[in-house]
Amino acid sequence: MKSGFALKKAVRGFTLIELMIVVVVIAVLAAIAYPSYQEYVRKARRTQAKADIVEYMQLAERYHTVNNTYVGFTLEAQQQRSPREGGTAWYTIAINPAATANAITLVATVSASTAQAKDKCGNLSISQAGAKGNTKGSTADCW
Repeated sequence: MKSGFALKKAVRGFTLIELMIVVVVIAVLAAIAYPSYQEYVRKARRTQAKADIVEYMQLAERYHTVNNTYVGFTLEAQQQRSPREGGTAWYTIAINPAATANAITLVATVSASTAQAKDKCGNLSISQAGAKGNTKGSTADCW
């Protein structure tokens, strides 16, 4: 039969040093993971903006097919759908420069007062010819 002393020795807790090591490891992981998470969030918002301007370009093409011009095409009715889920508008979509009979360019301008302003691609654009552009970074990385 074991003595009471032997039983007490078997029950053991964490030391303060072990607890501090765990806290440091969690802090290091959080310091690495959080910026990466923020970049993925910005990428998701950028992807939604790209989907929106491509959809609006399709509406512009339909308008051109019916009217044989881009002049007169507006985004006002469609603009109310963005952001689709409500909440913060990360991008503002506009026609820039003004549409002509045979040319139109849609630009998704990042809202400077939001966290999306740190996005590596900046403003996004697409023309009626399918030419895609952005104000920061490489087009291959952004589109």
